[in-house]
Amino acid sequence: MQPKAAFAQINVVVADMGATLDFYRRLGLEIAANADAVHALVTLPNGVLLQFDDTGFVPQWDSGYDGSIGGSTVLGFQVATRDHVDALYAELTQAGYRGRQLPYDAFWGARYAIVEDPNGNPVGLMSVIDKARKFWPPVPPPPG
Repeated sequence: MQPKAAFAQINVVVADMGATLDFYRRLGLEIAANADAVHALVTLPNGVLLQFDDTGFVPQWDSGYDGSIGGSTVLGFQVATRDHVDALYAELTQAGYRGRQLPYDAFWGARYAIVEDPNGNPVGLMSVIDKARKFWPPVPPPPG
């Protein structure tokens, strides 16, 4: 039996394409320098497409679009080490991006932080999970 659907892409609606692409390039995404002003895409290593669409372009593919940007979906980026989470968080917040969650040791065994992209989308920065650092029950993270 075939699956009903296969996850294939994420579309992020953006207000400022240049600022958005700069943010995601800082995270290491290879986005063509000549990316379109209204649409850009990256094929991730697993084949999933990450697409960025300007608010003026969205009605071309979504007639019910209400003009909103940002949301509650967290886009997660994994980094190699626990220290890298802290360093990347510092780099991004020093560059003017809003820190939403300070780096901390999360109950699932990873170092974790959240920074918002220029459109208010939360972007999680997470180290590789270390099973020896898992704990339960969870405690609230430090305020961002």
